Amino acid sequence: MLFNMSEELVRDTKKIEQRFLLDDVKRDTKIQQMTGLKKSEDNLMIRKQWKQDELRETWSRKADFLLSVIGFAVDLANVWRFPYLCFKNGGGAFLIPYTLMVLIAGVPLFYMELALGQYYRKGAVTTWGWICPLFKGIGYCVIMIAFYTDFFYNVIIAWALHFFLKSFTTHLPWASCENDYNSIICYEPSWNDDKDNECVQPLNKSGAGLISAAEEYFYKEFLGLHTPGAANSSVSHSLSNPGSLNWEMVFCLLLVYLICYFSLWKGIKMSGKIVWFTAIFPYIVLLVLFIRGITLPGAEKGIKYYIEPNLEMLTVPSVWQDAATQVFFSLGPGFGVLMAYSSYNDFHNNVYYGKPIQDVAQEGPGLVFVVYPEALATMPGASIFSVIFFLMLLTLGLDSSFGGSEAIITALSDEFPLLKRRREYFVAILFTFYMFVGMAICTKGGILIMEWLIVYGTSWGLLIAVFCETIVISFIYGINNFAQNLKEMLGFEPGYYWRLCWIIGAPIFLLCTIISCFATYEPLKYQDFVYPQIANVLGLLFSFSTVSVIFIVGFYKLYTEKGDTFIMKLKAVSTPHRWDRSNNNAIMESISNDEINL
Repeated sequence: MLFNMSEELVRDTKKIEQRFLLDDVKRDTKIQQMTGLKKSEDNLMIRKQWKQDELRETWSRKADFLLSVIGFAVDLANVWRFPYLCFKNGGGAFLIPYTLMVLIAGVPLFYMELALGQYYRKGAVTTWGWICPLFKGIGYCVIMIAFYTDFFYNVIIAWALHFFLKSFTTHLPWASCENDYNSIICYEPSWNDDKDNECVQPLNKSGAGLISAAEEYFYKEFLGLHTPGAANSSVSHSLSNPGSLNWEMVFCLLLVYLICYFSLWKGIKMSGKIVWFTAIFPYIVLLVLFIRGITLPGAEKGIKYYIEPNLEMLTVPSVWQDAATQVFFSLGPGFGVLMAYSSYNDFHNNVYYGKPIQDVAQEGPGLVFVVYPEALATMPGASIFSVIFFLMLLTLGLDSSFGGSEAIITALSDEFPLLKRRREYFVAILFTFYMFVGMAICTKGGILIMEWLIVYGTSWGLLIAVFCETIVISFIYGINNFAQNLKEMLGFEPGYYWRLCWIIGAPIFLLCTIISCFATYEPLKYQDFVYPQIANVLGLLFSFSTVSVIFIVGFYKLYTEKGDTFIMKLKAVSTPHRWDRSNNNAIMESISNDEINL
């Protein structure tokens, strides 16, 4: 009994010594001890030491991590936007600004997020709270962006699943104009096999242009967006009148979420095995389609277009804006996915040499379900090529969906350990909520809701979030401190190229892109449907809801911080922290950043 009383006395003494601990550390630690507290002219020095509650789950193989990141970076939208932007912006000339943007900002940001996730071994919310408590809201911001993206992204995967299932037939439904929903201006691509740059047939009496069979199938039969049989393409639904549910689409969406749930409910061990197929299979299909494509009549014209660029387009500002946006959205920083995936790496994993770099892109969701089905319908063995193509789209989409969902699950589970212990229920609730939101997009006019979500749910918030990331790491946490972190993990510090990109290149790149997006803003429009003013106002509010959380969390941390004066509170929450690791213990100490040395 005396021994038990002594143990209780020791425990009570330790509790008294822990009265100054940060809330963020308190959630994730088991033994915490204040080892020093003093003021100096430069900064507040704090040292805390703890042992983590449990060993963190890690990837079974390094290849699981690499394939997961590749699968996230190369999503289903990447198949068509890059060729589209090249065609729009002068062919091969577009590669010049694009390559510059990749080197200046794309790859450095990609590397930075992978390194941060691996160093702190936590999700986005907890990681940014440890880097700088004042900017913990960046973590919430990026997972909100991933959350909004999942609202519509899985619906697009459901579209791919629908086309995949419809391809198991000898006659593809989007290959002919002999269906009840086709209009008098419908045409089949096969009618133009022997012609080059000529009209298939004259315009109809109303002067309307021709519409391909694939386009009418997608918009009229599948989406139900236009009036069937009408001789025009006017939108027959609106945001206030979305129409009835498309139950085929709802069924496909349900299948997608079931696949996602059983891939993620047990953690990365399960998803790491699945990506061996979903990440590799698309490259095999793309290789097959590439070989088939270059053997088709007219292929040399497309190749020639890229070889002979229109350099005059380089003087057009929109070309550089498209290149900047393209690079940013293709590599994927700002969603919290790269941090989440790399947080499951071994601390000394060589993320510098191990990172995959995918120079790919994305574009509006409708194009891939019109142009590619039309092209596939003209090939010999169209059904076979259609099956493997839409299976490829399905796997591309699932990889990215896994990443976006895992970013949310990891970030919130690390911040709130109860969710980690009840992961199966947490994932089920998350996907059930997604399912109900997705059903609104499964209506006849649901693509109007999807377009609204795509434009207002991600773009601006994503740019601003990553801009804040670069500023905090370079000028608050300190580029020298970040370089020291990399040395702890990899055994060497980053060179001048990386430092210059993080300090100068990436911030300028992002700032110019943000300003350009604001300067060129136009009210939303989809085909001939002009969104009402209230939709644009709500869209702007929705867009900035992700950014506002950075300021809300910052003010909350400042308000709840202990201190006699505002300056003391501000200094405490804006003081960055660094880990020094020794054996199984971790020491977190505040650090100063008085100057930047390259």
